Amino acid sequence: MNVVDFSDVVVTYDGYPALAGASARIETGHIVLVRGENGAGKSTLLRTIAGLMPIERGTANVLGVDVVHRRDAVRSRIGMLSHRNGLFLDLTARDNVEFWARCVGATAGDVADALDRMRLTQELSSTLVTKLSAGQRRRVALASLVVRRAELWLLDEPHSGLDEQSRTDLDAVLVEASRAGATIVVASHDTDRVATIAQSTITLVAGRTVGS
Repeated sequence: MNVVDFSDVVVTYDGYPALAGASARIETGHIVLVRGENGAGKSTLLRTIAGLMPIERGTANVLGVDVVHRRDAVRSRIGMLSHRNGLFLDLTARDNVEFWARCVGATAGDVADALDRMRLTQELSSTLVTKLSAGQRRRVALASLVVRRAELWLLDEPHSGLDEQSRTDLDAVLVEASRAGATIVVASHDTDRVATIAQSTITLVAGRTVGS
């Protein structure tokens, strides 16, 4: 089954066609690279898959749901990481991960595993997010995503702000998650890196898919 099945999808933003006829078919358990220049529509494609953008024309199914008419029905099954980390700055790193763990019924062991995978030590995990560096905050956001164990992961420039070791750690997490059955879509300018773990590629030019 295709987790994502888009055909000639059109999405406008402030009157501008952010997607101008995008088509994509993504299989279960695959890691997919979405590439394109700035403004090509990569972030919009991810947000549309997540059910966050209304579709004006075309057909679109995500996780078996028609997101043209029922886009809110898929959100609980999707984990998304955008350019913004979406963290509670006045909570500790651990508190942030535990918040998402409670939302999905994950265990204390799942929290510990997520923190460990992103190399968030006891000292870092006990630190308020507002006091962490940009790279450390990104790792907290990724740990918060890992603990959710979503069916579909949507990642927008996930390697941004990470050091080389953290990038390698993230790649390992993505490969393991896909082998466990998660489907992962990564929009990235770091195409050479993501291509080494991806099974397929979607290329966007001016809001249109031109190859895969």
